[in-house]
Amino acid sequence: MSQPTVASALDLVAHELDALVAAVRDADQTPFERALDLLAGADRVFVHGAGRSGLALRMTAMRFMHLGLDTHVVGEVTTPAIGSGDVLVVASGSGTTTGIVQAAQTASDVGAHVVAISTTDDSPLSAVATVTLVLPAATKTDRSGTASAQYAGGLFEQGVALLGDALFHTLWTRGDQTADDLWPRHANLE
Repeated sequence: MSQPTVASALDLVAHELDALVAAVRDADQTPFERALDLLAGADRVFVHGAGRSGLALRMTAMRFMHLGLDTHVVGEVTTPAIGSGDVLVVASGSGTTTGIVQAAQTASDVGAHVVAISTTDDSPLSAVATVTLVLPAATKTDRSGTASAQYAGGLFEQGVALLGDALFHTLWTRGDQTADDLWPRHANLE
């Protein structure tokens, strides 16, 4: 067996992402269309995830802000209270992450919609969510190597980032804003 290389690892990651994208592309698109409708009609959009899933959702929040959506990252000191008419986008591979499920329940209790991104639609998170977008990947505790050879939910987290970009791109291309329209919303204090 040859020594692992960065090139071979990139091939593995690309192969797994290709399979994930194909599975999502071939899945029932109804949940994805429902999520797009909720996002397009939201008063405000909030994102929440733990660990690397949360980091991926922060990237999505930035793109939603570029699109002109009033977007907030849960846990930031300027994040307001969520309410009716808002959408909370959460990510949890297992759908059981306590803080994520509790936030989804709170959002639901005050009349907000919840878009969950998970590896399963059969979990406490999915039970609370308005819609669950399923990414067929391993959770961080799955060390079997069956769903992914990557470590600790890496494929799921990469899928969250890709799905966030796909949601953004779909909303953007369905709208009437050009890239020049979005550009002034980019940070200028860096």
